[in-house]
Amino acid sequence: MRKTKIVATISDRKCDPDFIRSLYYAGVNVVRMNTAHASADGIKKIIKNVRAVSHHIGILIDTKGPEIRTTTCEEPIDYKAGEKVKIVGKPDSLTTFDEVCVSYPGIHNDVEIGTHVLFDDGELDMKIISKEGEVLIAEVQNDGVLGSRKSVNVPGVHIDLPSVTERDRMNINLAIDEDIDFIAHSFVRSKDDVLAVQKILDERGSDIKIIAKIENQEGLSNIDEIIESCYGIMIARGDLGIEVPIESIPGIQRDIINKCIAAKQPVIVATQMLHTMIKNPRPTRAEVTDIANAIYYRTDALMLSGETANGKYPVEAVKTMSAIAEQAEKDRQAERTFDTPHDADHFSIREFLSRSAIAATELLGVKGIITDSKSGRTARNLASFRGPNPVLAICYIEKVQRLLALSYGVIAVAQQQKVGRQEQFIAALRMLKQKGYLGLDDKIAYLSGSFAEGGQTTFLEINTAREVLNRSYQFHLTT
Repeated sequence: MRKTKIVATISDRKCDPDFIRSLYYAGVNVVRMNTAHASADGIKKIIKNVRAVSHHIGILIDTKGPEIRTTTCEEPIDYKAGEKVKIVGKPDSLTTFDEVCVSYPGIHNDVEIGTHVLFDDGELDMKIISKEGEVLIAEVQNDGVLGSRKSVNVPGVHIDLPSVTERDRMNINLAIDEDIDFIAHSFVRSKDDVLAVQKILDERGSDIKIIAKIENQEGLSNIDEIIESCYGIMIARGDLGIEVPIESIPGIQRDIINKCIAAKQPVIVATQMLHTMIKNPRPTRAEVTDIANAIYYRTDALMLSGETANGKYPVEAVKTMSAIAEQAEKDRQAERTFDTPHDADHFSIREFLSRSAIAATELLGVKGIITDSKSGRTARNLASFRGPNPVLAICYIEKVQRLLALSYGVIAVAQQQKVGRQEQFIAALRMLKQKGYLGLDDKIAYLSGSFAEGGQTTFLEINTAREVLNRSYQFHLTT
């Protein structure tokens, strides 16, 4: 079983149920919607079609956050190194050869002489050489082409933009209306940016979870407080690779993954995982190695962007990523079981029991773990230890099943009808047996609570599948 989860970006131009179903069968766990390229009607269309395919698929929507872009231009503009250009904050004006207009009116206040302004993911570099009132005078540093609505990055400079734009607010409210699962907030700089989104959710009583996208140096500097304030992290390596020295990205990726594992929170590695497969049926060796390394670093999930949104080989890309992930997991597991770091001063009963269940896979040969869950916390604790065997989480709330679609190694199933906990445990055990994860003589671990549905995890029970399925077996559980 592949344990690393896959997030796939879907465009409203290609989101019919048959296409989504083919991605789901290929291995997609969560569908992502990019609000930069979809209208409200397009977003609703994607959500409707995803739900028509399966209620097991998580749905994630991006915000744009404090982002700067160029305005539209009549046609792509060619620049040569050494040319002089004006950069101005005129969101409603056309960009021309002489004057590059950007969406942030106050850019002249934040950018100083000597600063480099990068366009289109760093493809075009301009250095500020002087200021004339609200106009920045820049010198082009390399030959390049600038098209419409391209990204603008100013590495190392704090841009005084609000965390949530009006368009973001509209999309967040749309996400609430449609009851989706995750909001990935872009360009998070501190916990205040996360809390600005959470405030909107709280005002409307929404349980949507926030994924903080780390894309700049400010976000890296405040990573600990950001992790504490959100549900999970996305390492968005595209803009991050422009904002910080590119040779630092692998170490940053590894450090953030370790921090998220320690915090028992899901982490997604994103951007250009299989970029070649947008146009080609096979990935490069470097891309295969990149995916494998993210798994060796123990990420929860991997994300595809253009590969599935507008690429020529979307289903093949998902199948390729799934195959690479499964092999990398086998290779990593052969080395050793990862021991998740923990804070001895705040070691909970849930964490202790989860750690013991994973340890039992090595010490006692346990082949599978079952837990029941109202919030998903125990399942996420189990996921953080990156054990070798599946964790089956019985969820009392359907949305929790989808939230666990980002957690490593967790098979989440929603409890569709009210039955006793003994019956649901036996049903879960039979499911693992039918799928070939364990045999009758294999040991199974069960984590649950003594205080009925939704209570704290308070015990760990280990037995053989044969004994549990025996009709005379008695549980020491509440009913």
